Amino acid sequence: MTSIQIDSEGRLRHLITLEGLSEDRIIALLDRAAALRTSFREGAQGPQLLAGRTVVNLFFETSTRTRSSFELAARRLGAHVLNFDIAHSSTGKGESLEDTLSTLEAMQSAAFIVRHRENGMPARLAGHARRAAILNAGDGNHAHPTQGLLDALTIRDHHGGFDGLKVTLCGDILHSRVARSDVHVLRALGASEIRLCGPRALLPDPAAFSGCALFEDFDEALAGSHVLIMLRLQRERMQQALIGDEAEYFHRYGLTRDRLSRAADDALVMHPGPMNRGIEIADEVADGAQSAVLRQVANGVPVRMAALATLLEGR
Repeated sequence: MTSIQIDSEGRLRHLITLEGLSEDRIIALLDRAAALRTSFREGAQGPQLLAGRTVVNLFFETSTRTRSSFELAARRLGAHVLNFDIAHSSTGKGESLEDTLSTLEAMQSAAFIVRHRENGMPARLAGHARRAAILNAGDGNHAHPTQGLLDALTIRDHHGGFDGLKVTLCGDILHSRVARSDVHVLRALGASEIRLCGPRALLPDPAAFSGCALFEDFDEALAGSHVLIMLRLQRERMQQALIGDEAEYFHRYGLTRDRLSRAADDALVMHPGPMNRGIEIADEVADGAQSAVLRQVANGVPVRMAALATLLEGR
């Protein structure tokens, strides 16, 4: 995958996955995001690094946070943003996505933000693009690289680094692209222990997450954790009903105040959204002092600014 993402001069050309990206490259993106966050703090006019460029949102799945975040990121950097209307596009007449990409690229579009339910679609479009950059905004259960980056930035803001950190991800690991991208970035940045927890039916093949510890007992997985990342049940990706009663699920895997007390005293609570309150997380925790959910949302904009600026500079 890195051969698609990295050009012959070693520059990041597309952002499809965090798998295989070096620690130095990831840290450079996080540092740039932090610098851009400071530049735009309190409504200040930051650097218009993408002035005159056109960024196209190609979202084939519904999204609130990611789509809005990418649009704000592009606009704050001075870009024009085209929100592609899938329902009224020529794709409904049988046009291939590659032809749609070529058409919009011919109109001097510089970057495409792609979300698609099919694994590998952003990579497929990256292989077809002539000049434009492709950024993966989530494909199937494969990857969501900017979510992984913003989660890493949020953790770094709170804990200062990753050495010695025990991170627990709980929920629907099997269908989660966020879990995969978080694991990739946490490995690259040196987290000491990554724990994956959920019902047996929602845990992946251990070979797909080598180096991670798998748990079915949430209380055991929580013990001493410094970061807790809760994941929603993705019923839309399940081929069959893998989970029955939601009340029973919350009883076994919901993060409550009592459960949170098993984690480290300074544990950070995270959730990529959308949250299903009372199923994977209690109100008292989602809105509590240790919750970083809204900080994650806020960090999404500078992280996506950093990704866009890095991909498009020098083009």
